[in-house]
Amino acid sequence: MSNDSGNVLLALLTGAAIGAGFGILYAPEKGIETRHKIKDRALDATHDLTDRVSHAKDELTKSANEKKEEFEHKLDETISNMSYKADDIIATLERKLEDLKKKNAQLHK
Repeated sequence: MSNDSGNVLLALLTGAAIGAGFGILYAPEKGIETRHKIKDRALDATHDLTDRVSHAKDELTKSANEKKEEFEHKLDETISNMSYKADDIIATLERKLEDLKKKNAQLHK
């Protein structure tokens, strides 16, 4: 979830909670009934928000794990490719060294 969508979600939840609070406070009911409704709706909002945060955390963890695995795979591929290239370079240098040794031996004759 991006930061902007998180801010929008928070703003919507805050607006809904404030609207529900005003609706309950101005309803023609007894005070104790109003307080129970406020408490119930606050608990419902808390549970809903907790569920949303938990879901967002799970999605973020899943996404992070997928990216980590993808990175590790690409790193392994890169290291493997570098190893093959290093082997090729070493083999080429060894051949050139042998050629230089032969040329050097011919010059000393």
